[in-house]
Amino acid sequence: MPLKQKASGKLISFEGSEGSGKSTQIARLAAHFQKTHREVLTTREPGGTEIGEQIRNSIVHNSKGDEMCAETELLLFTAARAQLVREVIAPAIMRGAVVLSDRFLDSSTVYQGIARNLAADPVAQINRFAVGNVMPDLTIVIDVPTEVSLARLKQRASDLPDRMERENIDFYTKVREGYLVLAKGMPERFIVVDGTKTAEAIEKKIWSEVQARLK
Repeated sequence: MPLKQKASGKLISFEGSEGSGKSTQIARLAAHFQKTHREVLTTREPGGTEIGEQIRNSIVHNSKGDEMCAETELLLFTAARAQLVREVIAPAIMRGAVVLSDRFLDSSTVYQGIARNLAADPVAQINRFAVGNVMPDLTIVIDVPTEVSLARLKQRASDLPDRMERENIDFYTKVREGYLVLAKGMPERFIVVDGTKTAEAIEKKIWSEVQARLK
């Protein structure tokens, strides 16, 4: 579902390594927007639709998941994204809502393209096909050192780690570096926030930047 006319809504994506604190800050930013009487919709990748949640389960919890090749992983993530854009995100933007997405196309660029060493051009082409002309107005990267990210994963509740959370330190070092490279190359879209600060300080920084960028 392409945006066939100028839409009044906004799409803000959150990116970062596992354990960076995206979920906490999405909830806090949503609360700020709700105080301005804007419709706010939060969603996540992969997921956000019935089809997307089924794909998510195949990616992160399948008993044969460790045998999944990088190309399959990329296509599954982008399939879920294509459904999310057309079923949820594009209609919300068209009616003027603010959409806050826990991950979007930059995750594929970083996780599958950079960390899994897939060629950049095919990843970019598949990303473009999946999202059409729906791109984030802002992308907030919550940056934490790799060691901090892995330590936070270990402190999580008793749930068994999924296949993405079981990756090693080299993988997550590539993920972190990939996000920083993307942000440096597209400063007009990206905001990088220090994820080692307090949740309150991060919240204040994000809201200040969002207000300045989306006047």
